Amino acid sequence: MSGEGSTGAPPSAGVTTAGGDDADAGSVHVIMGRAKTRIVLSGEIDALVSPDLVEAAAEAEDAGRPVEVDAHHVTFMDSTGVAFLARLASRSSTRLVLIRPPDVVRFLIEVTSINDLLDVVDDDPGVDDSVPEHAPDDDPDGPDRAA
Repeated sequence: MSGEGSTGAPPSAGVTTAGGDDADAGSVHVIMGRAKTRIVLSGEIDALVSPDLVEAAAEAEDAGRPVEVDAHHVTFMDSTGVAFLARLASRSSTRLVLIRPPDVVRFLIEVTSINDLLDVVDDDPGVDDSVPEHAPDDDPDGPDRAA
């Protein structure tokens, strides 16, 4: 299930989608941008999506860019999600940004003190710069100009 979704990213924006089709099933989307990597979590973040979280963390680490996690659509999170956030925060060379976490996520990061390792923001900074590095629009001469 890739393509236009809750991230608003077009199919060519380097989106990796995982998780089930059930409305409450957890899903993990990774959007690789020029300046940052955004991981979008939605639904139930639990042991069922653990392999997807591990893969997303590895992709983010390999990219070497600042990481932000959009948790706005998370409906449930257990220790799997907490461990994921802790791993990202501890391995990132820059401070992890957690975007619009719901109360359930805020509670978990506070009681586990993970909030000391990341910045929580209530306003989405947007994903304007999150386009693939090989985007056709990167050509300053444009598509109509002969080489």
